[in-house]
Amino acid sequence: MSESNSHTNGDNPEPAPATEDPTTASDPSTTPLSWPEDGELSREWIRHFSSVLSWCSRHLPPSQLPSVLPPVFLQRLILTASNILHREPNLVRVDPLRGDGEGASVVVVGDVHGQLHDVMFLLEDAGFPGEDRFFVFNGDYVDRGAWGLETFVLLLAWKIHLPHRVFLLRGNHESKYCTSIYGFEQEVMAKYGDQGPMVYRKCLRCFEGLPLASIIADRVYTAHGGLFRGVVAAPPKKHKGKKKSRKIVGDVSGGAMKLGSLDELARARRTVLDPPWQGANLIPGDVLWSDPSNKPGLSPNKERGIGLLWGPDMTEEFLYQYQIKLIIRSHEGPDARDKRHELGGMDKGYTIDHVVASGQLITVFSAPDYPQFQATEERYNNQGAYIVLNPPDYSTPVFHSFEAARPRPKVNPYYDFEQVIDSDEELDLKSMDNGSSHDTNASISN
Repeated sequence: MSESNSHTNGDNPEPAPATEDPTTASDPSTTPLSWPEDGELSREWIRHFSSVLSWCSRHLPPSQLPSVLPPVFLQRLILTASNILHREPNLVRVDPLRGDGEGASVVVVGDVHGQLHDVMFLLEDAGFPGEDRFFVFNGDYVDRGAWGLETFVLLLAWKIHLPHRVFLLRGNHESKYCTSIYGFEQEVMAKYGDQGPMVYRKCLRCFEGLPLASIIADRVYTAHGGLFRGVVAAPPKKHKGKKKSRKIVGDVSGGAMKLGSLDELARARRTVLDPPWQGANLIPGDVLWSDPSNKPGLSPNKERGIGLLWGPDMTEEFLYQYQIKLIIRSHEGPDARDKRHELGGMDKGYTIDHVVASGQLITVFSAPDYPQFQATEERYNNQGAYIVLNPPDYSTPVFHSFEAARPRPKVNPYYDFEQVIDSDEELDLKSMDNGSSHDTNASISN
């Protein structure tokens, strides 16, 4: 294990560079973006796309974004990426080793929450995706920050360009419930007006296709929340004249919980906008919402009202069973860890939560100075971080902490951050439990 501060050169710390000098940036507002004529997104095209997004964030009011990112262009980009994502399995296998025995590095990124300029810096600092560098993003691209849409579509562009080297996993905020409370839905409506429902609907459909977890080089498991419980089949009820069926249920009491398997994860149905805390879609809900604990065993995550708490013994069991060395998860920023004193704080953007015989459990959070809008006068002013895994074993994490890109453009929030200040807690579970229904058209029109 080693550590690097991305803004430190020897003993002389340097401030985080701004992602773009707004006084010298070219004005792209007269040239709406369009799909490349040859139909292929190139590295150069994406770099231009990134600079256009940055310029718009500094110079255009939100409602004028369609003049540069027309709805037709945005719809094509989201649909193209969505088609790729929906074809991927729940558990993606990331194989950075080449046939010659050499291998590429893998960058693992945690929550970014619509902080576009920090994402742009991270990509520049880590080195862009390519032949020698894979990326695994651990979810939570939207909400809270003011540029969730721009952040999401920028990463979708990289996915389209390098579908086998850029992996976008799902976070708990890639849901109808969270985006309706933490700002993303309102952001899209403010930016796209009458076309907002269509754009939002396409994003929701894309969220459904995001894989749940990854295995990197057969050595590292990554998921947004982390581990998950197994499901049990309830005995069939006898109904006269009706076919017997077995209902899959989840034990929410904690009395009979068992650790879930990768086979169960692979079979889970992920295309549900709000994975519930029980029933047939129990596993996706756990994978997206669970947290580690210092208490042994599995128990309900009462603080969040959804998902699990799992102890070091469960981390050891999982690592040993699958012969892997690291679990890398995200999901908890400085606000969440501020209430959980038994675990490490998020001031550097990462914590090592469990150290067991078979390996480690790590939390990584990639949104510095988070949240962007904060009700209290004293800010957390945390660093963000990303992790680099290098060949040949990929099991020695190199941590890179970084400061927020400054100055952030001035912008108004898209949610009532003074009222919604807790870290995804006190959930309205009834509104999340949409059962097997996931008709996004119906949910948008209501």
